[in-house]
Amino acid sequence: MTATPLHTPLCDLLGCRYPILQAGMGGPARSGLVAAVAEAGAYGFLGMVRETPDLIRAEIDAVRRRTERPFGVNLIPSTTDPDLFAAELRACLERRVHSLCFFWDVVPDAVARAKAAGCRVLYQVGSVEDAVRAEDAGADIVVAQGFEAGGHVRGTVTSLVLVPQVCRAVAVPVAASGGFADGAGLAAALALGAAGVHCGTAFLATEESFAHDHHKRRVVEAGSADTVHTDLFAINWPPRSPVRVIEGATVRDSGRPLHGNRPDDFPREVIGHEGDRPIYRYSTDSPLRNMTGDLEAMPLFAGQVAGAIDGIRPAAEVVRAMAGDAEAILRRLGGGR
Repeated sequence: MTATPLHTPLCDLLGCRYPILQAGMGGPARSGLVAAVAEAGAYGFLGMVRETPDLIRAEIDAVRRRTERPFGVNLIPSTTDPDLFAAELRACLERRVHSLCFFWDVVPDAVARAKAAGCRVLYQVGSVEDAVRAEDAGADIVVAQGFEAGGHVRGTVTSLVLVPQVCRAVAVPVAASGGFADGAGLAAALALGAAGVHCGTAFLATEESFAHDHHKRRVVEAGSADTVHTDLFAINWPPRSPVRVIEGATVRDSGRPLHGNRPDDFPREVIGHEGDRPIYRYSTDSPLRNMTGDLEAMPLFAGQVAGAIDGIRPAAEVVRAMAGDAEAILRRLGGGR
């Protein structure tokens, strides 16, 4: 693999050209997006949270038909029914996935089972304490997620503050997550001590993303001040599981506080469908290509970095622009041309 100014230990561990990780967003991160990211030289994750083992196997196979480059799968051990999680993990290990990225509470047994099968393990965390727990459990890479991130947000500290603290606390490589969508952000993450970046919002608004076009357009239209941190979207997750979303109809019209909500607080009001499956108001189901109904009432996950995204582009273009701009910045700061 040809060395570049961006070559870091993250590249060596994951076998990618650039230290750019596409987040395993549940729903939007399907095979088309992951394959496009991998082919462009970055590293992608299928977002398979609470999906059936059959779908997981099918999506892994679909990526492999499109690329020979490595990729991973994102699962959430602590918020998934134990039997379903065990079946999900078996499906991944049967298909010999290159890596697994876990999120939320650190579950050492999940790390041990993945490592025993030869998987590289990443753990996304929101605090220094959980970063240390993840490393102690055997994680190869820690993803430090700042408060400005989109989707489910684990911690309460911004990336600028959290990332260098995590880098000092653990010996394994760290990927910075939350607020990163361009070359300047990647260069800044490296300056903070990270070995790369982990991006969700930037890849949600791409042509290959499985997000519904309505969601992508809302990300492009949104300013950084248009997102809110809330646990209103509580159905499907444990209590006190906040998310960052674009302020849509459900947030504006709920009449409820932004925080302190529980899954059982809400009636199961159907606002859409994914095939035969009902989508409920206040659930964590974001609008996908195969959904119908009141899309604006669904959670429009996006980080504060949405204000820097001005168009829906091919994923490869996002990777190339991020890498090229970061390389130019690093050369300039290093005194080169």
